[in-house]
Amino acid sequence: MINVIIPAAGVGTRLRPHTHTAPKALLPVAGQPILGHILDRVVGLPGLGRVRIVVGFLGEQIEAYVRGHYDLNVEFVQQAELRGLGYAVHLALETLHGDDPLLVILGDTILDIDLAGFLAGDDNALGVQEVDDPRRFGVAELAGGYVKRLVEKPADPPSNWAVVGLYGIHSTALLRTCLREVVRRGESGSGEIQMTDALQLMVERGARLRAQPVEGWYDCGKPETLLATNKHLLAKRPTRHAIAGSVIVPPAYVAPTAQVERSVIGPYVSIGERARITESVIKNAIIADDAQVSGCVLEDSIVGAHAVVVGFARHLNVGESSEVGLP
Repeated sequence: MINVIIPAAGVGTRLRPHTHTAPKALLPVAGQPILGHILDRVVGLPGLGRVRIVVGFLGEQIEAYVRGHYDLNVEFVQQAELRGLGYAVHLALETLHGDDPLLVILGDTILDIDLAGFLAGDDNALGVQEVDDPRRFGVAELAGGYVKRLVEKPADPPSNWAVVGLYGIHSTALLRTCLREVVRRGESGSGEIQMTDALQLMVERGARLRAQPVEGWYDCGKPETLLATNKHLLAKRPTRHAIAGSVIVPPAYVAPTAQVERSVIGPYVSIGERARITESVIKNAIIADDAQVSGCVLEDSIVGAHAVVVGFARHLNVGESSEVGLP
């Protein structure tokens, strides 16, 4: 049996105004919430056991979404104090009894990887990707394909291998012990309980931690990276059939209940359920559920759920239930 922990308690300050009214994990990208893309891969895991989702601000929205869309053995763990990823995993693991293999996958990052293959074998595994500037990430120093050392956001990185937020743990009891030790010590210099510190302690105590390169790593932490992820994912899925009276330029996603009238949509546009688009030209944008856009020319834009935008012609980043351009 494989248990899964998904930390999803982050506030998402870099995605405001959208995260004032919705948790980051539920922001739409390529036709469904970020968390939906993650869970679609999790549900296909052979031998899937319990799924524990760590929630915080607006966590009730996450619970309602998951219970309404997935048939899972799922529990929700409340993280009252945002003390870092290590603390979130510690909270979930403390009440997850047994030492079955464990998959930890961040609730705000979409990964294109075969999770069953990632977990295969007896070694612990760490998802990594080479990046140009690793100073913003946890960084792995490798030897023969295995982790030699882990450091968090180093000023002088020992390698370009960034930790992508995917962890396959077979030494579950050891991880639990190491997380307890890291929590007991308190926050690191960054002011958080770091997962990298617990993994480093595991390595020092003899655990083998295989570094697994991940080709598809799609960040959703900022408006520009959310739009970039939307673009990548749309390129992988078929575009909906033509809409009479409008032009759909692929790749694009238009929800079945959305209305598009006398408009040009695409490329790289996602339009959510019950949204209404009239007499507009939109490209490289995310239009959330129930939004209304009329008489607009929008590019590189995000329009939140229930927002109303009229007669606007430029880049736009507007949150839920906002009104822009109304007389």
